[in-house]
Amino acid sequence: MNSNQTFRVALRDEGIITSPRWNKGTAFTDEERRQFGITGRLPFRVNSLEDQCARVYDQLKTHESDLRKNAFMQSLKAQNWVLYYAFLSKHLKELMPIIYTPTEADAIAQYSHLFRRSEGLFLTLPHQDSMEEDFLHHVKGRDIHLVVCSDAEAILGIGDQGVGISTAKAAVYTLIGGIDPAKTISVTLDVGTNNEDLLKDPLYVGWPHERVRGEVYDKFIDKFVQLVRKYLPHSLLHFEDFGVTNAQRILELYHDQHAVFNDDVQGTGAVTLAALMTAVGVTKTRLADQRIIVFGAGSAGLGITRQLRDAMVKTDNVKREDANKRFWLIDRFGLLKQSLGDKLRKGLDDFVRADDEEELKAFGKEKEVTLLDVVKAVKPTVLIGCSTAPGTFTEEVIKEMAKHCERPIILPLSNPSRLVEVHPHKANEWTNGKALLATGSPFPPAKMPNGKDYNIAECNNALIYPGLGFGAMLSQSRILTDTMIIAGARRLAALAPALKDPDEALLPDFGDSPAVNLEVAVAVAEQAFDEGNAGVPWGKEEVRKRAEEMRWHPIYGTYVYDPHGEV
Repeated sequence: MNSNQTFRVALRDEGIITSPRWNKGTAFTDEERRQFGITGRLPFRVNSLEDQCARVYDQLKTHESDLRKNAFMQSLKAQNWVLYYAFLSKHLKELMPIIYTPTEADAIAQYSHLFRRSEGLFLTLPHQDSMEEDFLHHVKGRDIHLVVCSDAEAILGIGDQGVGISTAKAAVYTLIGGIDPAKTISVTLDVGTNNEDLLKDPLYVGWPHERVRGEVYDKFIDKFVQLVRKYLPHSLLHFEDFGVTNAQRILELYHDQHAVFNDDVQGTGAVTLAALMTAVGVTKTRLADQRIIVFGAGSAGLGITRQLRDAMVKTDNVKREDANKRFWLIDRFGLLKQSLGDKLRKGLDDFVRADDEEELKAFGKEKEVTLLDVVKAVKPTVLIGCSTAPGTFTEEVIKEMAKHCERPIILPLSNPSRLVEVHPHKANEWTNGKALLATGSPFPPAKMPNGKDYNIAECNNALIYPGLGFGAMLSQSRILTDTMIIAGARRLAALAPALKDPDEALLPDFGDSPAVNLEVAVAVAEQAFDEGNAGVPWGKEEVRKRAEEMRWHPIYGTYVYDPHGEV
């Protein structure tokens, strides 16, 4: 949307001022008020969008807690999309923690008690017989580019929430990626919950039943995916907050059938890959030269490991089995090794170490091999944390790593910040300013020994996933390939300040994320053309022009009443 664009709108009276897509509030011009029959519904003065944003900021400041600020912003979004996104754009770094993580998780935890109005689509297992009818009713006549779905089993920091719509993820696609909010839908796949507090709560709005597993679950998910494939064949299907037993499995199942993406697996992996690409650029080494410890082997840890492994294979031309050997994964039972037997989760086989490996012989089969043990044995160049176990990267661990590595690459990615494996300021201090750092949550700069500020890169998925998705939507790629994601990560890394000054941040500043994601989208779409996956009737040379044209901007256009116009 732009200020010179004219829209023919079929809504009038109550219809237009209660439509979040078309409502302008006090910004309706005198002529628009006359045409749409709302002169008497609004006070006299016509405000600019700038005036409205100033008013919203004053109102926001009256709310003391972040949770109440989140509720206020949700209310604003339900009234006026343009104002909501314009206001967020003006205060991006300040308000992202309010509408996204970590406050979003708190809001979802209290979703049933905060529920006011329905937003998105709720598909519940007991009502699966009407799923197609319900789905079509929601998407009929709409040009949908993005579907964000969740079964709410593994929401960041709070786990199983049964039902909780992923509207924040779709909002970030719009805010940072430039996806028209009218072309997105958020879907809750309600298959029950194992959260006892919710099952006992009389105000819980979801299906009060234990979480369904196995064949029944798989058929329900498949029925939904096939509806997306049938009716929205050119859309991106984004999976969000699926549990560790399902996230990777579902992603692999549909990877070659539709353009699918899981941010917890691929988004985390992609932004970590970008940070590591920057770091190896600083150290003038290769990805395949690194010895990488991943502390925490859940969905995020395994997703990161696979993403880095695949990038080694494709960018450094090493064999997959050789790339696997560059990783040491540690979970709650210590290093993942063969003697753990039944304690090993499915899907970890590629990265399970043999007990008789040279570095591990001294430990024997019975001993739990700890993080410090592994650091001493393998002398890692990269230490990645996604364990949500605060303080586990101790001074002894960091200093032991630094003994054998000139520029240790340390990425404590657990968030929110209270769960970080090591405070980056401590890691900086314990390595005498030599560590290359990125974290999963924002932190203030650390002081270098020379007194200079070292900006801590925020390894935030939102630096890349909106661009990855936008690139797939832009090119109408039939699938989102690993090499398309690697292309996006490479473009993100190329924009990092550290490549110009090795003592600068490993990733661009989050405040630049809209421009950064446009570059990521262009790289992804160009890669889709190179691979023959693009489904649009124009060529690769038009990618940037088309991307800029497709981006939605929160600006009021001019409205003309037309009974046959848009609704």
